[in-house]
Amino acid sequence: MVDLRPYQREAVTAIESQWASGVKNTLLVLPTGTGKTVVFCKVAEDQVREGGRVLILAHRGELLEQAADKLYKSTGLLSALEKAESSSLDSWFRVTVGSVQTLMRESRLQRFNPEHFNTIIIDEAHHSLSDSYQRILEHFPSAKVLGVTATPDRGDMRNLGTVFESLAYEYTLPRAIREGYLCPIKAQTIPLQLDLSGVGIQSGDFKAGDLGTALDPYLVQIAEEMQKVCFSRKTVVFLPLVKTSQKFRDILNSMGFRAAEVNGNSDNRAEVLSAFDRGDYNVLCNSMLLTEGWDCPSVDCVIVLRPTKVRSLYAQMVGRGTRLAPGKTELLLLDFLWHTERHELCHPASLICENEEVAKKMTANIEAAGCPIDIEEAEEQAQSDVVAQREEALAKQLEEMRKRKKKLVDPLQFEMSIQAEDLAGYCPAFGWEMAPPSDKQRQSLEKAGIFPDEIENAGKANLLLDRLAKRRQEGLTTPKQIRFLEGRGFSHVGTWAFEEARRLIDRIAGNKWRIPREIDPKTYKPMIEPQSMFPEFDV
Repeated sequence: MVDLRPYQREAVTAIESQWASGVKNTLLVLPTGTGKTVVFCKVAEDQVREGGRVLILAHRGELLEQAADKLYKSTGLLSALEKAESSSLDSWFRVTVGSVQTLMRESRLQRFNPEHFNTIIIDEAHHSLSDSYQRILEHFPSAKVLGVTATPDRGDMRNLGTVFESLAYEYTLPRAIREGYLCPIKAQTIPLQLDLSGVGIQSGDFKAGDLGTALDPYLVQIAEEMQKVCFSRKTVVFLPLVKTSQKFRDILNSMGFRAAEVNGNSDNRAEVLSAFDRGDYNVLCNSMLLTEGWDCPSVDCVIVLRPTKVRSLYAQMVGRGTRLAPGKTELLLLDFLWHTERHELCHPASLICENEEVAKKMTANIEAAGCPIDIEEAEEQAQSDVVAQREEALAKQLEEMRKRKKKLVDPLQFEMSIQAEDLAGYCPAFGWEMAPPSDKQRQSLEKAGIFPDEIENAGKANLLLDRLAKRRQEGLTTPKQIRFLEGRGFSHVGTWAFEEARRLIDRIAGNKWRIPREIDPKTYKPMIEPQSMFPEFDV
């Protein structure tokens, strides 16, 4: 029997609470290496104790074997197998481990009463969106459903919401590392630019065939970089194609590595994996075979040469190296400078950053460092840098606003100066008036000397522009004259004639921009009446 870790007990409680509250389909998110199989085996045990039958679904043979083995070791329960010629219908075991490829067949499903299973557990639940899984779930409509997956990307979470009603529990990668259940991850960017601009997109990700072609010219250089940073490490390399993986294995061996390769057609796959586990090889190349269902805790370097925009896939690849092992202090995650016209590629920051701005800064910082950087420390620094950048940008914005305001008159000051009660009490009545000022209105107001940021609607902006045009015709002061003179203590400059304001400003300028002694701004009265024509002059 297995003693559950604290977060595993929390997860079991949360799942069962969701079901008790009436939620039928719920989701559990645990990072690779934190024991998701142990958790759902405990959930299965509790359901059996209540008299139910449980179906554990998986899409690969290795996952079925792991689930059955972990179920027995952690709970003592034996399970029946629903796969190919094996059927669970004649078994008295209360838990069935089932192959999706087998159960999805209509002839197979029809053997089961729709009420046969009380609970369905889906391992690697990000696959549950496919028709094969949906066909099985629809056949057992009353069964409670638990989906279990490693950290999905945000797109997956939105899509999974069509299958699952709630997220019962999530245990994050940073928390698992902090609490000592996964090893720390250090990321390093390799200064090698790989051109992916010609790679096409298929089913939401890069085409594997195009990737293999794009990657081929760089394989020797990548191997040379590996000699510098991970020659003494136990490394797993993910590549897009079998032929690319085999070619890279040969290149590595020619450079002194002890490299092996496995793929879906390898007859000696189990033998090669065991040899790698023992240390006979120090590099294992594969074409996306080892993303699920394979564990080798001693792996301490992961190289993703299969660039992806799918966060769940990236997390699965990195997860092959996050488990703890004797003597292992960290996982080294090598990243590359992928040159692509698309900017949604996954990087080490994708493992822990939810904020895109922080992720971009973290990626840039790791690239600039040129050495391995702890990803939690890198995220903390990136968050600090982003806050500092925002504060700096805000300070610049405020300074620019202050500079603008020094040159412009506030609309309220302008209204009070010209004694325009109709402007001060304006209230928009029509739809177009209530809309924000247009860019053209804002530009025209600022050019005339009015600070436009304080004007809330297009109607008020239009009224101000009309009033400014009328004042020009009547020869009255400009907003810039009002700002200058009222800033020096003169009152109601808006009621003055343009010529009077110009004459007074000329006197102040001639006195080295000081107000002449014989003039008191508080009692000053303009001498010139407004003219019928506004001269071509501005201050």
